[in-house]
Amino acid sequence: MNREQGLKLIEAVKIIAIVRGVQEQHIASLAEALRDGGIPIMEVTLNTEGALGMIGRLQQAYGDSMYIGAGTVLDVEDAKRALDAGASYLVTPNIDEEVIRYAVERGAPIFPGAMTPTEVVKAWKAGATAIKIFPGASLGIGYLKEVMAPLNHIPMMAVGGVSEENIGDFMKIGCYGVGIGGSLVNLKEIAAGNFGWVRDKASRLIDRSKS
Repeated sequence: MNREQGLKLIEAVKIIAIVRGVQEQHIASLAEALRDGGIPIMEVTLNTEGALGMIGRLQQAYGDSMYIGAGTVLDVEDAKRALDAGASYLVTPNIDEEVIRYAVERGAPIFPGAMTPTEVVKAWKAGATAIKIFPGASLGIGYLKEVMAPLNHIPMMAVGGVSEENIGDFMKIGCYGVGIGGSLVNLKEIAAGNFGWVRDKASRLIDRSKS
């Protein structure tokens, strides 16, 4: 899946599944459960053991139907390793303009994490595709709405604290998308082989995002 197709998929689905701490033996079944539930966009965090191998494996097996990226990218070396492994896009928890510029040079979408309006504008000017407002759970939807008001030309994503109950609210205020981790990629259910739980959760999140 190329850059244009991937970004169109994010704009249509608006949910990125954040995969952290999943064992490699479960990654294919998890990908299929997410895809079957309507969320074909995965971010494998680099602080997951075996992340680079999983990204490459996912890209090879599902790259035509899913958009596979790398998260928790902290520096240019991380970015290089992730892109060389096959990541289609990058997500960072912080602002590092060098990383953003590197992603732009490589033609990869990048979604850096920012908290303040100053950081949001700095990341956007450096070439970010959209800005991840982080930590979303602590800041809350009210904060995000206030930041978006004067900066409505900058696409913003909410990460942290997004649930079935409030995902519709994030969509209503105009979020570019949301990132959802443990409440969707539930390690206990995955370890038990209950991938139907993940599929059904994904499906409910899609439904609630449109209501």
